[in-house]
Parts: sequence; C-alpha cells; structure tokens
Amino acid sequence: MAAGGGLAGLLPAQSQLDCALEEATTAQEKENLVYQHLRKVDTWEQDLKVPEFGADGLLVVGVHSAKFPNEKVLDNIKSAVLRYNITHPVVNDADATLWHELEVSCWPTLIIVGPRGNMLFTLVGEGHKDKLFLFTSIALKYYREQGQINANKIRAQLYRDYLPPSPLLFPGKITVDNSGDRLVIADTGHHRIVVVRKNGQILHTVGGPNSGRKDGTFSEALFSSPQGVAIKNNIIYVADTENHLIRKIDLQLEMVSTVAGVGLQGTDKEGGARGEEQPISSPWDVVFGTSVSSTHEDDVLWIAMAGTHQIWALMLECGKLPKGSDLKKGTCLRFAGSGNEENRNNAYPHKAGFAQPSGLTVAAEEPWNYLFVADSESSTLRTISLKDGAVKHLVGGERDPMNLFAFGDIDGAGINAKLQHPLGVTWDKKRNLLYVADSYNHKIKFVDPKMKNCATLAGTGEASNVIGSSFTSSTFNEPGGLCVEDGGRLLYVADTNNHQIKVLDLETKIVSLLPLQNANTGDIQDGPSVQKTDKTKLPKLPKSAPNLQLPSLTVSHGQALQFALKLSLPPNTKLAEEAPSSWFLTSEGSEWLLHEQDTYGEIEDICKQPIIPLRIPMNCLSSEVVLSIKVCLYYCSKDSSACMMKGVSFNQTFHIANSSQGRTSLIELIYAF
Repeated sequence: MAAGGGLAGLLPAQSQLDCALEEATTAQEKENLVYQHLRKVDTWEQDLKVPEFGADGLLVVGVHSAKFPNEKVLDNIKSAVLRYNITHPVVNDADATLWHELEVSCWPTLIIVGPRGNMLFTLVGEGHKDKLFLFTSIALKYYREQGQINANKIRAQLYRDYLPPSPLLFPGKITVDNSGDRLVIADTGHHRIVVVRKNGQILHTVGGPNSGRKDGTFSEALFSSPQGVAIKNNIIYVADTENHLIRKIDLQLEMVSTVAGVGLQGTDKEGGARGEEQPISSPWDVVFGTSVSSTHEDDVLWIAMAGTHQIWALMLECGKLPKGSDLKKGTCLRFAGSGNEENRNNAYPHKAGFAQPSGLTVAAEEPWNYLFVADSESSTLRTISLKDGAVKHLVGGERDPMNLFAFGDIDGAGINAKLQHPLGVTWDKKRNLLYVADSYNHKIKFVDPKMKNCATLAGTGEASNVIGSSFTSSTFNEPGGLCVEDGGRLLYVADTNNHQIKVLDLETKIVSLLPLQNANTGDIQDGPSVQKTDKTKLPKLPKSAPNLQLPSLTVSHGQALQFALKLSLPPNTKLAEEAPSSWFLTSEGSEWLLHEQDTYGEIEDICKQPIIPLRIPMNCLSSEVVLSIKVCLYYCSKDSSACMMKGVSFNQTFHIANSSQGRTSLIELIYAF
C-alpha cells in the first residue's frame, strides 16, 4: 500500500523503477520491469488518485498551471493553444489547485493515470520521450488484459475551427531591410515567411499554410512555426523554431535551404560543427553581427537559442568571436550561456546564464558595441559586450540569479523596472534607445541604456485591439516582435495575438495598421485558401437608386447581426419571374469585413423576404467601417405589360468596440418602391 498522498506517495516506487531501468540491458527486460511496477501500484489497497478524473482508452489532457499572471487568463490560454496547434483538451488550473493537491514541483511534470483515475507513473522535466512511450504502451497492454480499456473515441470540437481566417496568424517577428522599403514577417501560425513593401503590398510568400520541413523553391519549401528573421540585400535568415533549424531564403533565386540544424531538437550545449551537421534547439530569433577585427560586415548570425537557454553564433564567413579562437565559415557554436536556466551575469560569457532568450538586436556603433537580449523567462533585458563577451544586466528581474519570478509592470531604472516575459527587442540608433515588446504586459516600452531607464511607450496593459488617438490609448495583445526602420521614424510591431502588424509613427505618435495587399490586384490578402466574390457578376444599381443612411451601430468583435429585408412593391405589381431580384453586400476599402460571409442572395418571393446574416470578424483592421446592403429588384405590372428595374442601398456604419461578443442584433431594412 502506498504511503502519503499526491506524487509523494508514488515517488518511492517510481524511483525504484527508474533505478532498475538504468541497469536493464534489453528492451524485454525493461518491459518486464515496467509491467511488474504496474501490477504493484495497480493492486495497492488505496489508489493514488488524480482529483475528479476518469477516462477510457488513451487520452492526453494538458493541465496549465501558470507561472505568469498573464498566463492565467483564459483568452490568452486559448491563443497559446491555437499558436502551438494543440488538439488535446487543456485544463486551466489558474489557482494551481491541481498543482498543490498533486504536490507537483516542476514544469513540466507528466503523470500517467489508470482507468480508475489512479496514478501509475510520473516523469519530471524534459527529455523523457522513450520512457513515456514505454510506460504508456505497457499500461495500455496491462489494462487491455484486465478488460478495462475500450476503444471509444471522445469527440471534440476544436476552438480553432470557429475562428475566421485572417491575413496573418500569430505573427511572431518582423524585420526591415536597410532601404526601409521591404518588411519581412514571420507569419508563424501560417508557417510561412511574408515579404512586403512598407505599404503592405505582398512581394513574396514562402512556405505555408501547413507545417513541414522541406527545402526547395518558394512553393515547395515548408517551415514549422518560424520566428526570428534577418534580411540583408536579397538574403533572409529564418529561425525555423519547431524544426530546430536555421533556414536561408534567397529572394533572387527564389530558393530555400538549410544552413544550421538537423531537424531534430538537440541537447548539445557547446556546438562547433558545421551548421548543417550541428543539432540545435528551438532557435527563437536571429540578427546579423560582425566578428572581432573583421573586414566583412555582418559576417556572423547571432541566434537566440531558447531551447538551451543560450546565445549561439553561425559564422557566415571565417572570423573570430570575443574571447574565442579563429573559426571557419559555416561553424555553428555556443557564444554565451552555460545552458542552465538562470538570470546570471558574468564577465565570462560561458559562465553566464539565460532563461529562454527570445529576442536579439545589435548596437554595433560606439560607445555601445552590445548585443541586447530579451530574456523572456527571467523577465529581463541583458547586454553582451561585442568586445569581450561580458554579460550584464540592463533592466528587470532581480539580483538573485535563481529567482525567475521577479516580474511585473513597473516603469523605472535598472532592477527597479519590471517586465513580464518580453519576447522582442530592437535598437533605434537615431535616438540611442532600445524598444521592447513587453509581451505579457501587452505594451511597447523603451529603454535608455545609458541611464538604464525603462518606460512605457505604447499600450495600456490591457490585452485588446484598439487603435487609439495616441500611443498610450492604443492596445496590443502579446506583441512578440518589433523593428525600427533606419530612418528612425516608423516602428513596426508584430501584434501577435491580434494577428496584425501595427505601425507606430515615432514623430506624430499615431498608430496605424499595415494592410496586406496582393501585388497584382491590390485586394486585401486574407490568408491561404481564400474565396472571394466575383465583383464583375454583381448587378449594378440604377443611378436613381437612393442611398439610405442607417443610424450608426456599436458592435463588438465576433458579434452576430441579422438584416431583415422589409421591402414593398407598388400596388398591382409583382416580382419578375424571368429576371432574378437579389441583394448583395459591399464594403469599399474594407473588404476584410466580408471575408467568409454570405455576400449575395436572391429574392424569390416578396412575401418571404430573406434575413441576411453578418458576423463581425474577431480580427478587425479598423475600429470603424461602413457596410452597404444593396437591393436590386425586377418587377412588373400584374398583367406583365410593363417591367422595370429598381434599386436601393442601405448604408450601415459600425463602430467596433473592444468588448466581448454581444447578443445577435436584428436590423430592419424598410423601403417602399
């Protein structure tokens, strides 16, 4: 019988099994050990149960016990589920109830549970795939023999299936070329890279819409949740995060190749092999740099290696790193970070510690000579000297290198400033300022590296999507990346959970959206596999058709509307039988409003007029939009001696509020011809 409750009661038997597995030499021996362990814990007089849990067959359930306050919010968890393409159920353990009741002490902790809700095995930490598969397969075999497993499938409807498509899906990072005319967007959720002009005109789409790993032409290439991007001339380097690769895009040849990584998550914390032979782990950002005493500018690609909590380098030419030896072109190796998840600063770069570094930017000019790091899990900004490799604190966090819980939302200097999981950083060499995507605070902040002052530039702290009259009245939702053009006027922000690129004019203090447009047509790009209404087939209203302005209406994201046609014909007339009367919707300049909507229908009976449905998109490109509901009627006198075409246009202005979905609203469209 087990002693104690929660995982503590399971650990003695689990530890005994782990030790025996270490000494086992054959697969059969390991299977027998697991089977014996299973028989023992299954026959304990008292089960160690997971609270209120029972399931048939094999079911994966994620329990989300948050570290950061922002991670406790249900909408943010939904976004994370979508972003990482999670298809199993996820429990929001916002108050850490299960965490404490089960006596969990580490992220991640895996628990394998039997059909009675009884705990069988536990795995703590990462890197246990082989054991997980072994334990699961033996448990399924054991309980099938006991007749306690059935093959019933649990039907689930995925949250993602209810969302309308959007031009971008969780864009993670963005960068701008030296000319300032081209932007490169990591369209992370669509698994592709999008190259656009600064007016939003799409020049290239590479990869997507599905995840994969493949080199080749732009139409053949596949990525998996790409993040960081860096461009010089016609070459783009990509942190292909979930493929654990660094990819190279040649815009002139329109080809994609792999320059670092082997496609599997690596555990090597030293490196030193040629890039394409060197395993790497979850690269999150990339930025160009220059090696020591180099005659080649931008001959190093710095890599934020989030998976091993380090900063790595890929040598694009032969060169030398600070405190390092000469390196051959193509070498990929660790530059800074021990690999321990810490907030540790040190004059020796290999002895410093990072915690999921996720954003990089370089200030190569004097007096800086820094590589700036957004270290997300320590909620700090750090500097690495490009002269001697020394790692120092800039803002956020606290002095204890092991405390990764020193986060908040406080403007201030040095350690008195507080951030919450910052993911992006960019250098403004015109103003000598650092801009930070303070992701979980839903803000853009700026830092003066000389004075170590950190202050809010834009955002209210509320996770929403408002284009306000000023920086501080506009809102964001977990912005993940940002870049500033060389001229220093425009700051581009990847507003990740709003699926948008926002443009901040640093001189006028105005925020706007970057609309994505097809290069050939100028139409708004709505993402992969988009169906559009053929405007050439829509009827044209006669010039005499009246334009009726309806009272403006305040609506919310996702709200359902219904327009009820209530049209009346002149006396002694009827709808023409040969010519189809119809209604259709238009929204000039705001075509995004009508994506995936029913925009056309016929009116067959004046006594049974249709109700026209419309749903306000979850992701709106502006806070005010005008919808036109147009009606074209063909009617004749009852003796059919005379027929005519008449029309009317109802114009409805929407003010889109940043609030939860309201109830369905019915709007009557009344007109007598």
